[in-house]
Amino acid sequence: MLVAAHQQVTRKWWKTRRQKFDLYVSELVLTEARAGDVQIAQQRIELIEGLPLLPVTGAILELAERLIDTGPIPRKATRDAIHIAVARVSDCKYLLIWNCRHIANAELETAIRRVLERYGYEMPVLCTPEKLMGGGRHGG
Repeated sequence: MLVAAHQQVTRKWWKTRRQKFDLYVSELVLTEARAGDVQIAQQRIELIEGLPLLPVTGAILELAERLIDTGPIPRKATRDAIHIAVARVSDCKYLLIWNCRHIANAELETAIRRVLERYGYEMPVLCTPEKLMGGGRHGG
């Protein structure tokens, strides 16, 4: 039921809010989008087709390793560290994601911020589509 709710919010965000942002995907996102059920994977690929691609560079892998070595992200979640590093090294303001275990996690946010700042990076906003729906007085 929770997954269905997340999918519904994501679809709504994609239809009503995506045009308010410059969207990018990383090579890792493409790999993840292609995984699983072939028909559903094709739907995901069609949604992100044509978005600018952010490569996973040496600087990104280095920052991801620092997020793991200093503790906020466990080694088993290396891909999560790479998502954060791609967003930060590529100077993205937001990292929109449903991963609330290691990324959009308030308990880990302070530790992630400390690591990023130690290496000269500002923290991107780590959030789910729900948190980026707008609706504020100024149109979000």
